Amino acid sequence: MRNFAEIVNRVINKSDIILEVLDARFIEKTRNSNIEEEIRNKNKILIYVINKCDFMDKEYLDEAKKGLEPCVFVSAKNHLGTRLLKQTINILASKNKLKNPKVGVIGYPNVGKSSVINALKGRGSAKTSPEAGYTRAAQNLRIGNNFLIIDTPGVIPEEETKEEELVLLGAKNPHTIKDPDLAAIQLIKNYPHLIEKKYKVKVKEDEEETIEAIALKLNLKKKGNLPDIERASRIILKDWISGKINEEKH
Repeated sequence: MRNFAEIVNRVINKSDIILEVLDARFIEKTRNSNIEEEIRNKNKILIYVINKCDFMDKEYLDEAKKGLEPCVFVSAKNHLGTRLLKQTINILASKNKLKNPKVGVIGYPNVGKSSVINALKGRGSAKTSPEAGYTRAAQNLRIGNNFLIIDTPGVIPEEETKEEELVLLGAKNPHTIKDPDLAAIQLIKNYPHLIEKKYKVKVKEDEEETIEAIALKLNLKKKGNLPDIERASRIILKDWISGKINEEKH
């Protein structure tokens, strides 16, 4: 964790503009207020990049972006919003009389930082992976003739220790979490309509009963023909992280 923090501090110091990549599903939870304050204290330009915007509906996004200025909605996977992001970087650079600015990229693991960089460049340059923590060291990548991108590993606040929170943020692998059912229960509480839409089951007052219903729906059973809650929970979490549970029609 300290190593990640040291790398991020170096990137902030070297950058003129910072992109904080946030997950559209968890905008507030994927923000890092301490780093944001440090960026402002060092008179750096901060742009909020809200990735995976195609997972959520417009009404939710319009409400969620309040207080985040400037911010740009993108879907790195579908190359949506990347042109606007480039324009925003260039406009702010020009406004602040920055020639060939260096742009730092920060964010939680798995929010899509490397995918945002790849989308900006137009071809695969930063390595990407669905596994949390894949990018290990800072990389410098030139985006056209206008600016230089500095990639860096994601940062998890030290006080963020609950496994169920980390796995929902995509910062922890659902296959390694000790109690996947706790995270799945939290997900069902937060997004019951998305769970119903994805698995075609009625969300019950007892979230564990909902997981049981999903297990039976997916034919996940253990000895005694009982629903396998653990396997079902891990599948639910995997579907969430991969984007299969979202506002789009299934």
